[in-house]
Amino acid sequence: MDLLHTLFYFIVAISVLVSFHEFGHFWVARKAGVKVLRFSVGFGKILWSYQKNPESTEYAISAIPLGGYVKMVDEREGKVKDEDLPYAFNRQSLPARMAIVAAGPLFNLVLAVALFWSVLVIGETGIKPILGAVEQGTLAAAAGFLEGDEIVSIEDKETPTWNQAMSVLVSSALDGEQDIKVDVKSLDGQQNVKTLQLTDKDIQNPDVLYQRLGFKPWSPKLQPVIGKVLLDSAASAAGLKEGDLILSADGTGISDWMQWVAYVKSHPNVTVKLEIERDGARLPVIITPKSVAVGKNTEGKVGASVYIPEELMKSVTVEYSMSPLAAIPVAFETTYDYSVTSLKMIAKMVVGKASVENLSGPISIAQYAGQSATMGLVPFLKYMALISVSLGILNILPIPVLDGGHLLFFVLEGIKGRPVSERAQIFFQQIGIALLVSLMALAMFLDVGRLFE
Repeated sequence: MDLLHTLFYFIVAISVLVSFHEFGHFWVARKAGVKVLRFSVGFGKILWSYQKNPESTEYAISAIPLGGYVKMVDEREGKVKDEDLPYAFNRQSLPARMAIVAAGPLFNLVLAVALFWSVLVIGETGIKPILGAVEQGTLAAAAGFLEGDEIVSIEDKETPTWNQAMSVLVSSALDGEQDIKVDVKSLDGQQNVKTLQLTDKDIQNPDVLYQRLGFKPWSPKLQPVIGKVLLDSAASAAGLKEGDLILSADGTGISDWMQWVAYVKSHPNVTVKLEIERDGARLPVIITPKSVAVGKNTEGKVGASVYIPEELMKSVTVEYSMSPLAAIPVAFETTYDYSVTSLKMIAKMVVGKASVENLSGPISIAQYAGQSATMGLVPFLKYMALISVSLGILNILPIPVLDGGHLLFFVLEGIKGRPVSERAQIFFQQIGIALLVSLMALAMFLDVGRLFE
């Protein structure tokens, strides 16, 4: 079921994003006077199509739902009827051809703006960016951060939630900022600015950056009270119910939830004798935590969450949204920031200043689709916005085969006064295909490695 769930939302996301990309080519081509033979959502065998008349565009849905394509009249792709020659792509002016090719990536960025705007208007509930215990030896400790500090803004950008704070922080680091100013509010209400000092080594990989930063969200001590119990879990099999208070495990007193979690993790497939309190009565319970693989080790898991009092939940969460008008410039700014960050990360990987482990292949992207969809509409829209930015930026790169490669040929045509020879285009396209295949192979290799980890 998890696999089907992941595949479904991955297909939904990719189909929408790539089809919107192709719609950009289609719409501008029509506006430029190019005759479009077919606009298809999906590839392969056509399952359904509609064509108003033999001279109009055929709209189709095809069997492989992983994108789409636009087929235009073009003398380079086959014989063109005499009456269609004025409407052939290859016979259009240089600016028109450039506009048609650039429209795909541009539409991906426009879609990202619309998705980010939707997220801002719908709003989201997040954890307040309050710091937990700060470990010595981390960048946070060196900058003087303390447990209980609440991050108000980073580089003058408001950060009402923990996710936004970490996103702005990573973006600032990848932008090359090595002295990042963080405005914080301490437990006594005093507001001051603390500066994180980073080095080139800190920003090679977001995971490394997180570890070096030492930022962890504040987590209050919670009583070991059972919240939700998953079906087909060890907790369900043992008869644990919501509201049960765990008093002891194998005679060891359990005083808070994290102590219980640590005990469970250290007892995979080991029978544990519990004493619980239910409705004022003490009861014995036998439970055997299931064994789950975590990296190279195994840990115990019972399949039950902690009960969090409503008042406590309200004190550590925040609802954040914006009016439709106010969200417009923020959506554009967010799209711009992610676009610039993506370009800088690619540049850093090319020159060896960032790890190639930052690459995500189809497996990781599919996993993110399933995970974000499980979390709700807003996380899924945000995921789609980020992937749309990535598609737009990737396609604009000057690599033959991609839209950016075609634009590069057009720029050379403008400089030389004549098109780049077909032989030269084929040669560089072969290089482009080799680069893309190598990049995809590397991303797949990294994805498979992450699965085994």
